[in-house]
Amino acid sequence: MPVIRARDGCLTLGQPPIDRTLSMIRLAWLLLAGLALGHPLPLLAAEDPDRLPAYPQRFDRERPLVAVIGENGMTELVDYVIPYGLLSRSGVAEVVALSTRPGAMQMMPALRLLADADIDAFDRRHPEGADYVIVPAVHHSDDPTLLRWVRQQADKGATLVAICDGVLVVGNAGVLQGRRATGHWYSRSQRESDFPDTRWVDDRRYLADGKVITTAGVSAALPATLALVEAIGGRDKARALAGEIGLPGWSSRHDGASFQLGASGYLTAAGNLLAFWRHEELGLPVQPGVDEMALALRADAWSRTFRSEALALAETAEPIRTRNGLVLLPEPVQAHPGIPRLAADDAPLAQLFDSTLAAIAERYDPGTAELVARQLEYTPGLNE
Repeated sequence: MPVIRARDGCLTLGQPPIDRTLSMIRLAWLLLAGLALGHPLPLLAAEDPDRLPAYPQRFDRERPLVAVIGENGMTELVDYVIPYGLLSRSGVAEVVALSTRPGAMQMMPALRLLADADIDAFDRRHPEGADYVIVPAVHHSDDPTLLRWVRQQADKGATLVAICDGVLVVGNAGVLQGRRATGHWYSRSQRESDFPDTRWVDDRRYLADGKVITTAGVSAALPATLALVEAIGGRDKARALAGEIGLPGWSSRHDGASFQLGASGYLTAAGNLLAFWRHEELGLPVQPGVDEMALALRADAWSRTFRSEALALAETAEPIRTRNGLVLLPEPVQAHPGIPRLAADDAPLAQLFDSTLAAIAERYDPGTAELVARQLEYTPGLNE
């Protein structure tokens, strides 16, 4: 059962400690205490604001090189997978999945992935650096290896694209001074405190200031990536891709200041945590060629309920190559006998936010679905 990771702003969930029950009880009491005190606990520009700066070709590359970087210890699932999957599907860029070191990446709040290469191997192959670096939210936003590499890529001329609280990594790498930027709504106080020389805005799902692009919370990965596809491949390419995934538009307009958990959100989180006898694992069957973006959206949402954790289930633990080339490390079905399987959902990618929230409301309650939507920084019905 996942628990809150409070370190780096984003309201995300991580892997449980050994003593699950005691940790959940402690956290529930803390949530209630924060509610009683009347304040939350610290949890874990182009001329046209809807258009990012056009890609300036470098190094005689036919297509830009995009590196999606994850930290092995814990990297936000949707932040990593959506940019990788959409950019790969678009064909406008060469996209490489990276991790800070060799081996599996634990994603939060669920699943495990295996990157194409670690940063050392990437640097040997591409000493000139990437054109774009996608920086998801990570649990350890002060990881010195990650910070050093991100800074080096910026110094080589890469455009940094911080998804959600990947902005904390970019800030800690020292490249936010004097810029306009945004991030997940829950980290607002932390960002203002840690980076007072950055102008923080709440009314954009994504924005660019020079060679730094930042986005709002988790769900902003979808429109921000489409805006990046437009910047590289043109508006027609982005419009066609948006049609394929069922997204009516990718406007940057947003009301981040309206997001909060409120009393009901904290009570729902605490109540779900304390009712440990109702916690469950839920299976998402996978096979080679699975749509990694749809899988990520569903697994991420179901693992934020404080009642459930989604597992990618396969016949064996052998790595699986997804539709757009990511390597997924599934759980063998025999290791989880009898766990409920979630029904398939054939909704277009952009509508999966709403269909999954509806399924969560039906299985649990509307309050839990609202809690998940707030964590994803998503307004139900936005993508319809």
